[in-house]
Amino acid sequence: MTNSQINWVESIVSQFTVTHSYEIIDSNLFDTCMLDSFGDALLIHHCMSKESFSKDKFEYVLERVANFCGNDSEIASRGNPGHDITINGERFSLKTQADRSIKENEIHISKFMELGQGQWGDVPEDLMRLRDQFFRHMSSYERILSLRTLSKSPNDWIYELIEIPKTLLLEARVGELRMMTSSKQFPKPGYCYVRDELGEEKFQLYFDGGSERKLQIKRLLKKYCCVHARWQFPPIDLYAQL
Repeated sequence: MTNSQINWVESIVSQFTVTHSYEIIDSNLFDTCMLDSFGDALLIHHCMSKESFSKDKFEYVLERVANFCGNDSEIASRGNPGHDITINGERFSLKTQADRSIKENEIHISKFMELGQGQWGDVPEDLMRLRDQFFRHMSSYERILSLRTLSKSPNDWIYELIEIPKTLLLEARVGELRMMTSSKQFPKPGYCYVRDELGEEKFQLYFDGGSERKLQIKRLLKKYCCVHARWQFPPIDLYAQL
């Protein structure tokens, strides 16, 4: 091996020696094998990056970890508009969240899906058609997972894997639709507010009329979701490894 190769191997090996915490919280998907394998992939990633796991890394590592641990897993074809991965016959939609303003008890998905198709202008009834588009999108998968970066360098890295129940999002059928008719955007953005029986807000759908025309999930309370697992480990000094 060259000196450079030896240096990189040493860097990865030393990362495995750091004090770390991997924990299954409440999961019917992750066992100890998947928990440890996924956590070790996070450690390796941060030997070479100070950035959070991206969505494509999440997809690739979840597939590899699931198969390594005896499951039948396959990533969907690139550009597939529905599910991202299939594990043991179940189709999953995968999301990530790593924004600086992340709140531990509130989930925000900045791009749940694209809204490029369908009628959308400045008529409030257009929001009903967009909401129906959201329901059709969800019919192409059974489960929704989000890998969230709760903390990052210079503090400990903290990742958590949560599942957003489809049944929760389907409550948007009885949500309050409101178009922002005073907005300067066109098409006009709008919201769907979903509340419990006491009037407490559970989450918002935001129909973003900007250049991307996308659907966002905002202010979704984590207490309605399932936390599968959590990983925590200290940052690594990348430059000290070279």
